[in-house]
Amino acid sequence: MNRSGKISGHHHRTRGANADTSVSRPKMKKKGSHKHKHRHHVGPSIPVTPPRRNIVGCRIKHKWKENCYSPISHWSGTVLDQVAVNPSLYLIKYDGFDCVYGLEILRDERVQDLEILPDKIASYRESDTRLAEMILGRAVEHQFEMGDGSKNGWRGLVLATAPMMPTWFFITYEKDPVLYLYQLLEDYKEGDLRILPDSDDPVKAMEPGEVVESLVGKQVEYVKEDGQQRIGTVIHQVKAKPSVYFIKFEDDYHIYVYDMV
Repeated sequence: MNRSGKISGHHHRTRGANADTSVSRPKMKKKGSHKHKHRHHVGPSIPVTPPRRNIVGCRIKHKWKENCYSPISHWSGTVLDQVAVNPSLYLIKYDGFDCVYGLEILRDERVQDLEILPDKIASYRESDTRLAEMILGRAVEHQFEMGDGSKNGWRGLVLATAPMMPTWFFITYEKDPVLYLYQLLEDYKEGDLRILPDSDDPVKAMEPGEVVESLVGKQVEYVKEDGQQRIGTVIHQVKAKPSVYFIKFEDDYHIYVYDMV
C-alpha cells in the first residue's frame, strides 16, 4: 500500500504545502463541491459470500507486498467495520494514517502473515453527545498545521461517527474526496474546526419528506476527465446526508465519497 498519503497524529495534524498534489495514489480530480460531476452508470447489485469470522473491532498487523518487485512493508491498525453489501470487505484505520482503507483483508494475496490480535478495542460512549450530533452532516472548515507552522483551512463534510469509536468521525474534503478519520470534537474545542453556515454547504439539503432511493450495492462506472473508466461499488449511504455515498473502486484501496444526486 502506498504510504505517501497524508500522515499525522490526532493531536498534531500536519499537511505539506502541496498536500493536495503530492499524493501518488490514483486520484479522481474534483472541483468545487462533493457533487459527482462526471458521467456515471449505476448497474445491478452483486451478491458476495461472507467470511466466517467476525474481526470488527480487532487490532491487526500484517506485511504488505504490492507485487513481486516491490519491497515488503509492515502495517498495524484497527478494523472499523465490515461492509454489509460485501462482507469480505473491511474498513481499516492504520496506525499513523488518517485515511480509511478498504481491503478484503482475509483474502487479499498482497496481505502476508496477517495476525488478528486477541484483544478487541473497547466500545465506549461519547460524553459530549450534543456536540457530536451538532456537527454530523455539517459542512466545516478544518484547520491543519503546515510545515512552516502556519495553518490552512480545508473545507469538508462531517459524515458519521466511527463504529465502536464515537469520538472519531468520518470526514471528507473538497480538495481530496476520500474517507478520513479524525477526533473532531477535540479539534472543535481547540478552535481548529469551524461549522460553516448552511448556505455554504456544498451538498443540497433535502426537502421535508423527500426520499432518496438507495444506491447501496449498485455498481458504478466512473468516467474521468481524460476518458478513462473505473468500475466500483456503492458500499454505504450517509445517514446524515442521504444523497452522499461511499464508493470502493476495484483498482484502489481508498474509499471515495460523492454526492450521487
